[in-house]
Amino acid sequence: MRHFGVSFAVTFILMGLAGWWGFNHGGSAGMLSALWICAVLGVMEVSLSFDNAVVNASVLRHWNEFWRKLFLTVGILVAVFGMRLVFPLLIVSVATGLGLFDVWTMATTTPDEYSRHLTEAHAQVAAFGGAFLLLVFLNFLFDEDKEHHWLGWIEEKLGSIGSGGLAVLLTLSAVFGCMTMVPEKDKLSVLTAGVVGVVVYLAVSWLSDLLEQDPPADVEDGDTTESGVGSKSGAGAVVATVARGSIGGFLYLEVLDASFSFDGVIGAFAITKDVVIIMLGLAIGAMFVRSLTVFLVHKGTLDEYVYLEHGAHYAIGILALIMLTSVKYHIPEWFTGLSGVAFILISLWSSIRYKRRHAA
Repeated sequence: MRHFGVSFAVTFILMGLAGWWGFNHGGSAGMLSALWICAVLGVMEVSLSFDNAVVNASVLRHWNEFWRKLFLTVGILVAVFGMRLVFPLLIVSVATGLGLFDVWTMATTTPDEYSRHLTEAHAQVAAFGGAFLLLVFLNFLFDEDKEHHWLGWIEEKLGSIGSGGLAVLLTLSAVFGCMTMVPEKDKLSVLTAGVVGVVVYLAVSWLSDLLEQDPPADVEDGDTTESGVGSKSGAGAVVATVARGSIGGFLYLEVLDASFSFDGVIGAFAITKDVVIIMLGLAIGAMFVRSLTVFLVHKGTLDEYVYLEHGAHYAIGILALIMLTSVKYHIPEWFTGLSGVAFILISLWSSIRYKRRHAA
């Protein structure tokens, strides 16, 4: 329970804020309604983002303690206030040409209008998030260095013939397919959003690879320079260590979280139009997703259940296809959530069978 202590404390505070907000806008009935909706949104966020937690853990387990703590402090602030509040406000601001303060006023005074503008931008955001998530899945699928193959020889064969270039080609093809499904006035914006999703993934991957390269031997060993000044070399070693921690990976996880979070924000508007309650409820879910990520890392769950990471990536692949399809067709939120949970449960069952077979 120590991994979830902070999340429970934050939940208590946020639920208190939700109750206060509801009481000020509707008395005792408003308070009870706000508390109930906030709890439902928290559970919904965890169910939609469980696969996100597993993928986060697969990246985070290679980091040192400094970067894990940074992910839980700065990262959670970005996830809660940046992705669940500022990011949707920014989208509506770009779509309407209004300032952020004006959009916030719209969200709190005329939530139906705010929801309408946010929903109208769904196709562009879905194209961006779908392209990014599809690349995450395809690059995992085409990784021939994976130790385990959940689908056996099929996955092994795909790993041997696939490549990063093929992943980009398939993703761009999917983006072009999305463009054909939207009205003429939205074609360029949807295409641009999808291409930007691909560019962001490639940029983050390049930055991560660049910063995680081994530093030169003189920097790594802390050798003195020809001028005999050793402090500069030592500082270089510290900078190299921090950079390899990794900044690229940190950005990767934040963009991944953004791709997941917007789907939850849109789904939340089907439950309530109150942007404050939405932010508080999704923030509670985001906290537990972060705690669950650290729990999986500390317990070595991904090493013990070898196919769990596979199930999470396949769930991300399905989510990517759902997001790309949703530019034209409405996909129920319950289907999105249950499909991810189903892949996680099946991969967990496969992992348990694998353990028993090899233990025998």
